[in-house]
Amino acid sequence: MLFDGFDVLFNIAFALIFCSVFIILAYGIITSITTWNKNNHSPRLNVSARVVAKRTEVSHHQHPNNGDMSGSHGYSTTSSTSYYVTFEVDSGDRIEFSMSGSEYGMLIEGDAGTLNFQGTRYFGFERK
Repeated sequence: MLFDGFDVLFNIAFALIFCSVFIILAYGIITSITTWNKNNHSPRLNVSARVVAKRTEVSHHQHPNNGDMSGSHGYSTTSSTSYYVTFEVDSGDRIEFSMSGSEYGMLIEGDAGTLNFQGTRYFGFERK
């Protein structure tokens, strides 16, 4: 009798977790498709702009090593870095773009030139 109540609670909890994961995945997919569609319908612009800020974001991930689960030696750590640059256009509006590390490295705060973008897609910056 006690196990019947536990089974019911387990089934409800499993269903709630499954539904939550499904909703989160569906939201992510819908958001990505919406952004992609909005970018496709935005005009591709070349505007005068200035680099006003640069930043990086470093993420660390731990992965278990195959066959070695002993103590602290059971995991390896990898890191990934995301690069972001903020541009200010002539109207005073600021736009931040994600870009590759090589493009990030070529830009210096204060650089002025022509920014090429479409929606949230960065295509390049040509210094004056």
